[in-house]
Amino acid sequence: MNVVLQETLRLPAGFANLGAFREWTKSESYPHRGQFAYLGCDFWIDLSTETFLHDQLKNEFVIVIGGLVKAGRLGRYLGDRMRLVNETADMSVEPDGMFASAKALKAGRVRLEEGADSLELIGSPQMVLEIISPTSVRKDTVVLSDLYFSAGIEEYWLVNPLGGQLAFDIFRPAAKEYAAVEASGGWLPSAVFGKSFRLVQETTDDGLPDFQLQVR
Repeated sequence: MNVVLQETLRLPAGFANLGAFREWTKSESYPHRGQFAYLGCDFWIDLSTETFLHDQLKNEFVIVIGGLVKAGRLGRYLGDRMRLVNETADMSVEPDGMFASAKALKAGRVRLEEGADSLELIGSPQMVLEIISPTSVRKDTVVLSDLYFSAGIEEYWLVNPLGGQLAFDIFRPAAKEYAAVEASGGWLPSAVFGKSFRLVQETTDDGLPDFQLQVR
């Protein structure tokens, strides 16, 4: 039995386990559009189109964090479309960004099993980024927060641009769930990077939003 969406996209009705979902994501039948995730036995489907707002926010983190990681040879920053798999948390998902340290990669705590041809980062990266969209509010704030905590991810970075007010938080593990890092003068300290960050929104001459991820 398959699930057929909008008469064109044919999807499996369900998966027996995480392994079966992972096989499907690597198969020729995997769709070229949409986002699909296996989150604790639930099959999540999001066919929404990415907005300019989401795109610009995501790109700012690629430029700043990606540049920071590359300049310091800290490891690897991976943008969206790279899949994160964690068997302990029983999940396979495509974050908006994630960082795996060189030390963790060398020790095998995170793995790219097929080298440059890998479609998945397997294990627990040190940092994961999600940018909330109208179709991902519960997934990003509740479901993924719980799963990333279970996966042992050191920092969960969450950006919420909805409702006209930009919010940026860094969460770190507490006793039973993530707790938000306390800001100091608008700056959020990151233990993973050993720096503090602030996300600022401006309006440019074209009337569209522009974002700056500041570092100190």
